[in-house]
Amino acid sequence: MLRVGLTGGIGSGKSTVAQRFSTLGAAVIDADVLAREVVAPGSPGLAAVVERFGDEVLEDDGALNRAALGAIVFADAQARRDLEQITHPLIAARTAELVQAAGEVSIVVHDVPLLVEKDMGSGYHLVVVVDAGQEARLKRLATTRGMTEAEARSRMAAQASDEQRRAAADVWLDNDGSRDDLVVAVDRLWTDRLVPFEKNVRTGTRSRRPDELVLKGPDPTWPAQADRLLARLRRGFGDVLVTADHVGSTAVPGLVAKDVIDLQVGVRSLSDVDDPAVVERLRLAGFPVVGGEWHDNAKDGTVWPKRFLGSADPDRVANVHVREVDSEGWRWALVFRDWMRADPGARAEYAAEKQRLATTITTVREYADAKEPWFDSVHERAQAWARSTGWTSPHG
Repeated sequence: MLRVGLTGGIGSGKSTVAQRFSTLGAAVIDADVLAREVVAPGSPGLAAVVERFGDEVLEDDGALNRAALGAIVFADAQARRDLEQITHPLIAARTAELVQAAGEVSIVVHDVPLLVEKDMGSGYHLVVVVDAGQEARLKRLATTRGMTEAEARSRMAAQASDEQRRAAADVWLDNDGSRDDLVVAVDRLWTDRLVPFEKNVRTGTRSRRPDELVLKGPDPTWPAQADRLLARLRRGFGDVLVTADHVGSTAVPGLVAKDVIDLQVGVRSLSDVDDPAVVERLRLAGFPVVGGEWHDNAKDGTVWPKRFLGSADPDRVANVHVREVDSEGWRWALVFRDWMRADPGARAEYAAEKQRLATTITTVREYADAKEPWFDSVHERAQAWARSTGWTSPHG
């Protein structure tokens, strides 16, 4: 099953996207609909609300008077928390029922207006954000909901900012154009990314770039992409995970790199990752464990063992290196990254070596092997930098 979180500001066109996903075959779960369902007339949820807030929150026909309840909870933070303690568990339970009913071979789209505000992104394989410019949103809200400009601006100001949504978004759907343009973008996302992503999760298949070597200029979004992946890895590993870091070239600002995010997970023992329950949990999270013997080559000819995972997302290739905390391999990945970040001369030297190799080497495999002598040659320099600066790992 592939879980997709869908969100967007008021008036952005999120409902249009949700409808299109439903047409394409997704199981769409609307959080707003469930919020109403759990306090429907005769429901235990409504009874609990009335017990807490009194009969004044009811209409004459026994339905919930949302305006009356809203006037209470928006003026009183404790009252709002009390309402959330009643409704949120009910909504979560109903959501879980619908997800289970969707079956394993499916794409579930969870339409959640406050996904960013509630920091829920790590619970999904992907977060899709629908956005439009402020003027377009104001016009839609006046046309479709009859809002005044002041009302619309007040609602917009109370929601997450564009910057917060961009940080949370794996996919950004721009809805400043026509409805047809938006539908085309959703169809393309469905066909090119979501359908193969779901299959990869189901079959435990990692995504891979073609073996042709392509170096990309520095991408300022790499750190945010890594942060989202790390949050999902923490959830997937659970208590087995001790540390989680963005490493490799994409973790060094200004450095050219293959468009592959390298991540390091630190564990107490590699055997923890061999537990079938952990392997299955990681597969379901979209990070299949790749079988076989994996290790890094040390300068003295010894090897540093590790486990290796990949991302199942066909549009975001990521390599996850699992090493024991405080092992030589774990420490080296962090020292090298931090040296590169701190030393412009070393960073420029590494970039030049990358570019030199790219002029004669055509495959990623050859490129990885060809860099080994350079790594060996700078090993002591990196270690000397760590000693001279009193470097300690970010985990203490």
